[in-house]
Amino acid sequence: MFADDTELYKSDSPSEAFTLSRTIEACISDVKVWVVQNKLQLNDDKTEILLIGSAPGIDLPSSVRVGHSDISFSSAARNLGVIFDSELALKEQVNKLCQLAYLEIRRIGSIRQYLSVEATKTLVSSLVLSRLDYCNALLAGCPQVLLDKIQRVINCSARLIYKASKSAHITPLLFDLHWLPISSRIQYKIALTCFHIISGTAPPYLSELLRLYSPSRSLRSASDTRIFRVPRVCRRTLGERSFQYIGPVIWNSLSFSVRHATTLSSFKS
Repeated sequence: MFADDTELYKSDSPSEAFTLSRTIEACISDVKVWVVQNKLQLNDDKTEILLIGSAPGIDLPSSVRVGHSDISFSSAARNLGVIFDSELALKEQVNKLCQLAYLEIRRIGSIRQYLSVEATKTLVSSLVLSRLDYCNALLAGCPQVLLDKIQRVINCSARLIYKASKSAHITPLLFDLHWLPISSRIQYKIALTCFHIISGTAPPYLSELLRLYSPSRSLRSASDTRIFRVPRVCRRTLGERSFQYIGPVIWNSLSFSVRHATTLSSFKS
């Protein structure tokens, strides 16, 4: 529950989808009673219902009853600034992200002639890169075609800073700016979260998702106490994109010296 947003999540097997919708209706009814008792208001007509599932042809009613309104299932819904769709493809999120980023680039470009390189770099970092870094860990495992769209935004930003032409080679510019490609930025974010879990500075709701690996018999790798267990997942249900899977995969791929960094600053370096 947030100040202006109440969210309700429920999961079940596809065979129980119809029962799931009825359970959701009952839960919403209870929440509505609690809201009224606490002198608050639940906006029935502003409620959104999103069904996320990988099984085709799920038998569901056409709408869910919320108070006095019948709410149809949405194809996408915004949650804390991220647009989720029913297939977790995040295409709409990436398209909207790129649209807003290009808008900021055009605005900065209109006054670029009056700005120094450092001033332009500061504006791009605060108005463009900050958008690309927000919740970008959700894009782990997404198709490369979506990541390429975001990478083109980064390349455009680098050319804007140095007033380079579209045909200019982008790698030297990114190297000079010390900017990682989008795929590496995502891996960096996830690896940093794993480091906080290892060091005990992560919140419990993240720490409880990962488990350290402990071999069943004595092995040479048993002395390495900073390896996470990689769980088995189902690719059909997008399990390989979950933090429980992609986090240990990225973390375990780091070198021994990086995983055993003693401080946050040394790990980032």
